[in-house]
Amino acid sequence: MIVHNFSKDNSLLNQFIVELRDKNIQKDAMRFRRNIERIGEVISYELSKTLSYNNIDTETPLGIKNSSIISDELVLCSILRAGIPLHHGILNYFDTAENGFISAFRHHPNDQDSFEVIVNYLAAPSIENKTLILIDPMLATGKTLENTFEALKAYGTPKQIHIVSVIGSEEGVQYATKYFPKNTHLWIAAIDTKLNERGYIIPGLGDAGDLSYGVKL
Repeated sequence: MIVHNFSKDNSLLNQFIVELRDKNIQKDAMRFRRNIERIGEVISYELSKTLSYNNIDTETPLGIKNSSIISDELVLCSILRAGIPLHHGILNYFDTAENGFISAFRHHPNDQDSFEVIVNYLAAPSIENKTLILIDPMLATGKTLENTFEALKAYGTPKQIHIVSVIGSEEGVQYATKYFPKNTHLWIAAIDTKLNERGYIIPGLGDAGDLSYGVKL
């Protein structure tokens, strides 16, 4: 896997991450969602540099200009519900992309630390020979991404896979590296060192879905 870790370099993206982590700023759910969206926009710009392009002629009022535009067929697939703001940010840039949505959540039997990932909803177009962008804001253990991609295999085989995340753990990145094809790209804003006993990223930022849309039952 080819890992693009944006936290290694100084950029405006770091400001968005700081605000996402800050427990006081987190109280503003609209700002939290917007910061995730902005991270998606920044990452999308960088990701776009690795895609395939075709040359086209554009007729202006004064002449003809030859330019290059993306030729890849893109499919964005986000994991509900935490993935929605990040999906919006990416779709702001890849506005002609097709879209898929999957519900994948952790189930802790009897509130135990161990869990299984349950997938119970998937709506997606064909991904056959297309460029798949998997959107998961929190790459904790990597098991959710694994289960998501296993479910998507029924929709075809993509020619290229990109994973976009906001924060991940070293363990989760290693797990995904072993599971996904070697030419998969991971675009991630920050990587933290560890997980707690329940598989949550430390220091992380908490539950991205709850912070975006309110606490669930």
